Amino acid sequence: MTRTHLNSKRPKGMLLGLLFALGSAASEAENIDLIGLNIGGAAFSSGHIPGKYNTNYFFPAPNYFARWKEEGIQTIRFPILWERLQSELNGELVEDYAKLIDKTLQQAADHDMRIILDIHNYARYRKEIIGTDNVPISAYQNFLERIAKRWKDQQGLYAYDIMNEPHGADEYWPATAQAGIDAIRKHDRERPLFIEGNFWSSAYLWPKFNDPLLQLKDPSDKLIFSAHLYIDKHGNGQYKEPIEADFDTMIGVKRVKPFVEWLKKNDKQGHIGEFGIPADDPRLLEAMDHMLGYLQENCIPMTYWAAGSSWGNYKLSIEPTKDGKHRPQWKVLSKYIGKGNCSRIGPRP
Repeated sequence: MTRTHLNSKRPKGMLLGLLFALGSAASEAENIDLIGLNIGGAAFSSGHIPGKYNTNYFFPAPNYFARWKEEGIQTIRFPILWERLQSELNGELVEDYAKLIDKTLQQAADHDMRIILDIHNYARYRKEIIGTDNVPISAYQNFLERIAKRWKDQQGLYAYDIMNEPHGADEYWPATAQAGIDAIRKHDRERPLFIEGNFWSSAYLWPKFNDPLLQLKDPSDKLIFSAHLYIDKHGNGQYKEPIEADFDTMIGVKRVKPFVEWLKKNDKQGHIGEFGIPADDPRLLEAMDHMLGYLQENCIPMTYWAAGSSWGNYKLSIEPTKDGKHRPQWKVLSKYIGKGNCSRIGPRP
């Protein structure tokens, strides 16, 4: 990061002007948004392609974002499916699905919110890994070029999450990620790019699998590495087994710390794209509180998994109940909204 030094030998007027400019920039950057939400629905039913709108997949209803805006939420990670948006490799975008994305981005803009557009495909297209013969990297590059070209001027778009949870793609993912960066930068040089890692973007295992991503180059220097973590026994977010009697409420901190230390070591910025818990055990809520405190100390944002009005009885959902009551997870999350005094995405130096 380039530092600006104030030289006392500058003319007084120039110095005051520079101080004013720096002060203005700092005031605009003081409120890094540390708590956001994943809004699910558009990537549901990946086994049904293209699927039927409002049966297999869902988009936010008009004015849906208003409620979350009132609660202080500004940032939304919004998963979409490649196969629904581009039904054939290298083909045109599917207009019906694209228009629903248009409306979602516009709704975010209308409420002064911002969306991280997440390609929720696990480094695959129709179950074939990107980089293999059936899905060449050039096809992925073509897809991201089309996305950036279409939405680069959309006010509601904050950033691109270029691929959700790559796995089984170790030999292909670094080159694929670089191709994705290059594709977007042909049309959009301004927005941040969120880069997930191999092995399901695991925060705990990030250093083991993702040193090759240190070689990625972005001409705009706006890469943000994005890891995921859950605190059930197997770390996969399914929470199928009962919580152990000796459950450690510091487990969230312990599972995210390897990622944060990797970021510090390599002077990179980071983000937690997914984290969620059921609300049926107070120890899980305590563990989330500890983890959020650690992330706040390091100025690392997190988007909770998940919100959205189509989850039904999904136990990680933070969507308010039908009678409008907040879920227990919200009490913990809301403590960290608008807090942190962070002037940049961390880790904090």
